[in-house]
Parts: sequence; structure tokens; C-alpha cells
Amino acid sequence: MFGIGIVGLPNVGKSTLFNAITRARVEAANYPFATIDRNVGVVAVPDPRLDALARVFTKGDRVPPIVPTTVEFVDIAGLVAGAHRGEGLGNQFLGHIREVAAIAHVVRCFDDPNVVHVGGRIDPIADIDTIETELLLADLATLERRAERLRRGAKGGHGEEAETLAQVEALQGALSSGMQARATGLARPDDLRLLTDKPVVFVCNVPESDVVAGNAYVDRVRERAAIEGAAVVVVSAKIEQELGELEDEEAAAFLADLGLAQRGLDRLIAKGYEVLGLETFLTASEKEVRAWTVTRGTKAPQAAGTIHSDFERGFIRAEVVSFDRLIEAGGMATARARGWLRTEGKDYVVVDGDVIHFLFNV
Repeated sequence: MFGIGIVGLPNVGKSTLFNAITRARVEAANYPFATIDRNVGVVAVPDPRLDALARVFTKGDRVPPIVPTTVEFVDIAGLVAGAHRGEGLGNQFLGHIREVAAIAHVVRCFDDPNVVHVGGRIDPIADIDTIETELLLADLATLERRAERLRRGAKGGHGEEAETLAQVEALQGALSSGMQARATGLARPDDLRLLTDKPVVFVCNVPESDVVAGNAYVDRVRERAAIEGAAVVVVSAKIEQELGELEDEEAAAFLADLGLAQRGLDRLIAKGYEVLGLETFLTASEKEVRAWTVTRGTKAPQAAGTIHSDFERGFIRAEVVSFDRLIEAGGMATARARGWLRTEGKDYVVVDGDVIHFLFNV
């Protein structure tokens, strides 16, 4: 499971979006800092392949249980200017951001005189600048603390500290010029945990009327994202809230009426996977159909380890068939007979949509 932190200025729609995608009961009030505690919601990752596999492995009236993979959304209270100094409980909030794998930066792209803006005007780029400046300043403080310790070690004649110090100082220079750490391409110590190293998805919160085509605010955010190498998802938090209260069939009909193929949540999860370099492999039998998340480039033994450490430790081989081939065959026996079920060893790199049976011996 991976975590996505929902961040942004107060009153941009973070808690409304969080409520919608998790169906949780988190206060969403029209004033700053309605969210103070770290609210966490775990949701299933939509994957229609699971239903298709369950049909293949259904015997009589017994349908195997389906277990999707999950994503954790963390609703982090609104940041304000001065957060790196602790303004608006900023230190606590920045600590919460440090714990997630990616950032969903909710940006207000709607006009509504009934919802106050902490800056007194609607300007998504200025809002992005405020948040990113705070993250940069927090990272610069982290780098300065590390540099001070390394300078003491370097004076003692430790070559390793001198090399790491050079890396840290190079990063300080880049971040001081306004660059995000993830865009520098510079080497750095693995344990720095810089906030601006995290992948970012800008979530443009728009009114219902603009959810398909976007608006001028969204266009500006897309331009900014292109410069930073960030991803963009356009959602209407109000629509997502309504969808969260509907049954699946009703929700599908509502989406169709709006001209949307997917919920905003589905698109956000897909972008989260994309920016984090994640993919899904599947296990399927009459007992259970299940999805598992791994990073792109994961080899078979390590993929087996996501199921159980014994699978990795005692890995022998993997029997692999692509999802499409298995569905076409209609079962494992036919897939094997057609030569579509392959035997792979320790160097096999798992591909998204692989249906895998691991053989191991501990």
C-alpha cells in the first residue's frame, strides 16, 4: 500500500475531496484549519480485471472472493505562508507530508463568493507558489542541518563526509534558486527525505460545469505542471462527494450523463501509480482473486515477497500468463495447452497485468 498526501491552502476543497473518496466523516468547514489531526482513509484501487478473473475461476455457484490492492489517502490540514516556521501548525503538517509517497496538491480552480479564500483572491499559480515555497524552505532547513553535521565530520578528515557534503551543498544551491529537488537530477543521500523530492499530482478542483473541458484556471495549472514535470487531474470535489453517496449503477449513470468515463478518484489513483512508477500483478484461483502492487522493474522473487517473505526466500520459479491471454483461453488449463503459460526464473521482470503462480520451497 502506498500513501498519497492531500495538501493545499485552506478552503480549496481538500477535506471535501477526502470525504468523497473515502466516504469518511471528516469535518469540512468554511474556515482555515478545520482539519487539524492527520486523517487517513484506505480505499480499494479500481481494477475491472479482477471481476473478469473471478468469472473465469467461478465453479458452479461459488465465486472466488476478490481482494483489490489499496491506496492510502492522507488529508493534511491546509498549509499557509510561514508553515516552515510553524505558522498554522505548519511543523506538524510538514511532518505528515514527509510520511507519504506522493503529494496530491489540490488547487482551487473555481469562483464562489460563499467560500472564502485565505489569500482574498482566486489565483491558482500564487497558491501553488505559496505551498511550494514552504516545502522548499523546509527542505533548505533540512539541508542546512545536514551540512552543519557533515562539515564537522569533514574537518575530522573523513572523506565520505566531504563527498556527501558536496552533494548537500549542490542541492542547497539548486533549491535556493527555486528548483524542486525532484527536478535537479543531483545525487543526494538516501535518508534526506526531502519534501520536494516527492512526485506531485496537481488536482484542479473545478465546478461541475468545467469538469470535462476545464477552464482558464486549469490551463494555467497545466502550464505550470509542464514546467515542473508534475501530473494534472481535473476533478469536481462536489461531484465526487455526490458519487460517493450513490450505488455503483447509479454512479455509472451519473458519470455517463456528465460525459465522464471515470470517477475523479480513479483518475487520481491512476496518476498516482504513474508518478510513483507502480504496476499491478495478479494472482487467481478458485480460492481467491487478488491484486498486488509493485514498483516497475520488480523481479519475480521480489514480487513473490509482497505476498509473503517465504515466497521470496524459497523462490523456485514463477508460472506466468498475461491477463489478456488468460481471459481469451478461459482458464489455466487451456492457457497451458496453448503455450501461453510460461515458466520464468529469478531474473524475470514482472509486467503489469501478469497473472502469476509462484512455486517456492523453504
